[in-house]
Amino acid sequence: MVKPAEKITAEPATGITYYEQPVSERMRTFLRLEFLYHPMLKNNERDEDWATRATISLLLEIQAILSRGDVRNDVLNELDQQISAFERFQANSNVDRGRLSNLINNLSKTREEISLIGTGFLQPLKDSDFLNAIKHRSSIPGGTCEFDLPEYNHWLRQPIARRQQDLAEWIQTVRILCDGVSEVLWLIRESGQPTEIKAVKGMYQHNMQKNSNCRLLRLSLTEGSSLFPEISGSQHRFTVRFLEWSTVDKRAIQTKNDVLFQLSIC
Repeated sequence: MVKPAEKITAEPATGITYYEQPVSERMRTFLRLEFLYHPMLKNNERDEDWATRATISLLLEIQAILSRGDVRNDVLNELDQQISAFERFQANSNVDRGRLSNLINNLSKTREEISLIGTGFLQPLKDSDFLNAIKHRSSIPGGTCEFDLPEYNHWLRQPIARRQQDLAEWIQTVRILCDGVSEVLWLIRESGQPTEIKAVKGMYQHNMQKNSNCRLLRLSLTEGSSLFPEISGSQHRFTVRFLEWSTVDKRAIQTKNDVLFQLSIC
């Protein structure tokens, strides 16, 4: 039987690498959107056709995620929970009421903006024949090359200002919701207090407390470590195994050493 990791006290490391594991389907969706959204915005700023291609590709992946399920309603529910939680602090005399009021107002504004976009916010992307052609050909390896999509490649040769004008229109379709997802994830991450842990022989098991409302696990190791965590579990219990990595030609194996790390249950 694996013993639970021991809690220890240690000085925080200066260089930290974070690892995250969602424990609900909603958080998986949010993290995938964040993973796509920020690189899309960065690529959109660059004046190279490959960067514009990457922007379009990421936008289409975001559209695919947002087309499945009701992500908009999930974000609204998360914002309602956050607003309700912060409103309960208003009666606390030890709270900076000015900052708390600004935070609640910002969350309420975000909620209102997401509510106003309605359920059909993706329709402009769905109605675009230009994007639909790229989406269709993207399923084929090399399917967006010049002889397959001459119009797309002609557009890629347009000045950056012209391309960004079209991209701004398309990105705006998903921007409000994706910004809301980023805001929710920031609040969830900030809600967890890191605890210093020792994983005995590279293994740590944790049983959640009832009504813990855990949505996201955050682990951190000292930057440059040869170890990485493999996390499995659910909202009730999870296991962390620390694996030693050497090269891509050798399979990583569980370390036999005790491992110090920080854990936040958010």
